[in-house]
Amino acid sequence: MKKIFISCALPYANGPCHLGHLRSTYIPADIYARYNRMVGNDVLLVSASDEHGTPIAVKADNEGKTPMEIATRYHNIIANDLKSCDISFDNFSRTTDKIHYEISQNFFLDLYNKDLIYEKEIQQLYCEDCKKFLPDRYVEGICNHCKSEGARGDHCESCGRHLDAVDLIEPQCLTCGATPVIKKSNHYFFRLSSFQEAIEEYINSNEDMPANVRNYAKNWLKEGLKDWILSRDMDWGIPIPLEGVTGKIIYVWGEAFLGYISSASQWSKHTGEKWEDYWKDETIHFIGKDIIYHHAIFWTSFLKAYGCKLPTNIIAGEYLSLEGRKMSTSKGWVIWVEDFLNSYDCDLLRYYLTVNAPLNKDTDFSWDDFGRRVNDELADVLGNFLHRTFTFTQKFFDSAIPEYKNLNDDDMKFYGQIQDIPDNVGGLISEFKFREGLVQIIKIAKEGNKYFNDQEPWKAIKEDPERAANCLYLCNELSKTIAILLKPYIPQTSEKILNIMNLAIDPNWDDSKVSLEIGHNINKPEPLFKKIEDETIEEEKEKLYKNLETEEKQESGEDTMSDIITIDDFGKMDIRIGNILEAEAIDGSKKLLKLKIDVKEKEIQVVAGVAEKYSPEDLINKKVAVLVNLKPAKLFGVKSEGMILATSDSVALLSPDECEIGERIR
Repeated sequence: MKKIFISCALPYANGPCHLGHLRSTYIPADIYARYNRMVGNDVLLVSASDEHGTPIAVKADNEGKTPMEIATRYHNIIANDLKSCDISFDNFSRTTDKIHYEISQNFFLDLYNKDLIYEKEIQQLYCEDCKKFLPDRYVEGICNHCKSEGARGDHCESCGRHLDAVDLIEPQCLTCGATPVIKKSNHYFFRLSSFQEAIEEYINSNEDMPANVRNYAKNWLKEGLKDWILSRDMDWGIPIPLEGVTGKIIYVWGEAFLGYISSASQWSKHTGEKWEDYWKDETIHFIGKDIIYHHAIFWTSFLKAYGCKLPTNIIAGEYLSLEGRKMSTSKGWVIWVEDFLNSYDCDLLRYYLTVNAPLNKDTDFSWDDFGRRVNDELADVLGNFLHRTFTFTQKFFDSAIPEYKNLNDDDMKFYGQIQDIPDNVGGLISEFKFREGLVQIIKIAKEGNKYFNDQEPWKAIKEDPERAANCLYLCNELSKTIAILLKPYIPQTSEKILNIMNLAIDPNWDDSKVSLEIGHNINKPEPLFKKIEDETIEEEKEKLYKNLETEEKQESGEDTMSDIITIDDFGKMDIRIGNILEAEAIDGSKKLLKLKIDVKEKEIQVVAGVAEKYSPEDLINKKVAVLVNLKPAKLFGVKSEGMILATSDSVALLSPDECEIGERIR
């Protein structure tokens, strides 16, 4: 027996979990953890919600809430999503917990006292309208490497490069849309460059590390490691623990990693066991492809600096696309876990996301393929084999496992396959080849169907009862073996099969090799999988494309409000007369203009889809009717705080020239 520390990448607490999160990280980690528990290893599986950083602060600003309210809301949603998918965490905590603050600040101080963190004056973007320095996620612009629009101040999603906000082309403050200026500010840097050789040795010498992780890390190492900024100018986060330092926090990637340790420490506090014993024996990180360099380079350098043992392995799941397109939460091109589980069993999701492709390759979620695999593989292959085995045992042998003797060559060949499959599947899981292990289970279920058909027990029971008994004995043996081997993959289905077979629902892996007792009684069979109708799949696709169409219309400024409303609904709308002070085009859009509108009590910014009808200069000093209490939103990366009234076909503005600015329309 060995102790194994298994961690999952911390889900970021600014939104629910979608299917991509499960595929890349949480389901693979759970399969590995469940298998190792079954073979007798002592497993500690931990994670936590990542609750600091600028995206949460930005969302809080937009919603008029505190960052803690946002973090708490999504921590609860995420925890429920993961629980609903049977992710068997030993502990799932939060990075806003007191213990995480203590560990993170102590870690920072240790590195600072070793002169591995130093202070340096740098140039940083500053918004003169908001009167504050802008942390990376408060800025968007054009990537200075690949020239893609919408690059964040720290990262470009198009080319994957880590960015410095001051290098962005045409940067904009996300809060107010203003162009920031560059000012000087003192910050703290980690001497990442000092660990170039150590991390190269770690990456090159780890023969078990997956190729996708090793190759990605090597590409970064080729460029040479540069010292890494470890602080931000903002309030939301863990304060820099140095005397006299105010208004600065530890960069989220400087403390989020420690969520693995703080979650484990919380578990130790509750159980009295030492999490350190697990880390020292074997440590496996399960992450997504997008944070390989954070873990393979930054995190390992931190650990080396502190004096900790480096992770045994880092397993990174590649991307999941949706119907052939990249997932986009902003466009509604996404399937949320909660929405999926409202219609389908968790095990169907776990099965499909595992069997669809190896973990180290990108793959696609297709509703058609999902329906096909559920119907063909689970219902027609696995479900059919199990149901026939159990119903024939009930019918011909009064639900008792029959005696077997005088096995022929076909029986012996089939028996050998049953005996071999536990080690085959177990070996694949231990090598992180989760899909390959599941494919082997379905493959032997197909063999079971073929053997069942070849032996024809419905005929043999009359002509050769011994052959029928041998067939049903071996098919029950395989059913028991499959039930146990499925436990890491689809645990609820495994328990259903074991319940039908009247066996313990929490078996060890080697129980799959223990023969059934002759005369053991099974319970009443029941169907395990229900086929998904073609009409249901079509409805799912229509719903998905409708979401995308709605979001694209909203992004382009088209009117999407067509439902009937009540007089009370209308009464909630605050529509006022405004005067357009400024108007300008929005880069990348032929339809949208950015307007600054005076509504007397204040000035608001509105993004309107009127560019094909009006030029910016046509609109200056023009009076318009404007909805002023609309929830702020971003269109083409520009904040919009209201909506002007115009016709939907000709895009003609309403002309309230006889009205006074600030008047409310009733």
